[in-house]
Amino acid sequence: MGLPIAGHLHRAGYVVRVYDRDADRTLRAASTGLRAAESAAAAAADADVLLTVLPGAPECESVMLGQGRVVESLRPGSCWLDLTSNDPRVAEEICRAAARRGIEAVGAPMGGGVEAAEASEIEFYVGGSPAARDRVWPILFELASADGLRVVGEDIGSAYAAKLLINLLWFGQVAAVSEALLLAERLGVSAGNMRELIAGSAADSAFAQRHLDRLLTGDDMATFGLRECVDELDILTELADIHRSPFEVSSVITRLHHEALERFGPVDGELMVARLLEDRSGSVLRHPPPSNGG
Repeated sequence: MGLPIAGHLHRAGYVVRVYDRDADRTLRAASTGLRAAESAAAAAADADVLLTVLPGAPECESVMLGQGRVVESLRPGSCWLDLTSNDPRVAEEICRAAARRGIEAVGAPMGGGVEAAEASEIEFYVGGSPAARDRVWPILFELASADGLRVVGEDIGSAYAAKLLINLLWFGQVAAVSEALLLAERLGVSAGNMRELIAGSAADSAFAQRHLDRLLTGDDMATFGLRECVDELDILTELADIHRSPFEVSSVITRLHHEALERFGPVDGELMVARLLEDRSGSVLRHPPPSNGG
């Protein structure tokens, strides 16, 4: 998602320098007219605002505090803006390290995927002090959908917690809807018919409206990795245990994603739990999308 984000900001008049540890991606960015830095530290060194768009918490911790030590490359008075679906604990640790150097920090994990990034229709869940939020608001505004800037709180960790919990609920809908459709077909009601009956009913949801057609056409939504889905669920499992919060239903969702990872490996695809359930049922959910909105 970093490439379309950088491109939009460049076209909006920002001076953008980019870096990716994958040299091919850095070359792709340079071929679009973006300035490429030699390293993450070099990209951060003269930045007023450093944006990090990373696969998950381990990568963010490694870049900012680990071998990369990018937080030490930022100038006092600059700002770190993290768009990663991060672990709140990791983000808070980086935030503390940044604060000791006089660096502001804002967490703004993203929703909507690559298509949203390409269309500047991202949903952001924003956490940070009011002053820091005001500083990065014009940047986020360039990238967000009309109602996509959602302030969670002044604690940077609150933004990541909210985003992870929203993902948890979405992962649960994938599993629940898939199970319901598989049983429906055993009972003589086609998946296509159920799709139409769900629309506008008490069971309707953003998943059913935006993504159910992808499930029924065999699209696995391969813009996010199954390994990263599992990592996010594991973070929430740990947090629920630490805070002694009930997690029984969510533990089933987490277990299914672990089993999908064992079955398919670390493939790209957010709908692999649906494919796991198809395998177990011995049938495949397929139905063409409705034509002409009908």
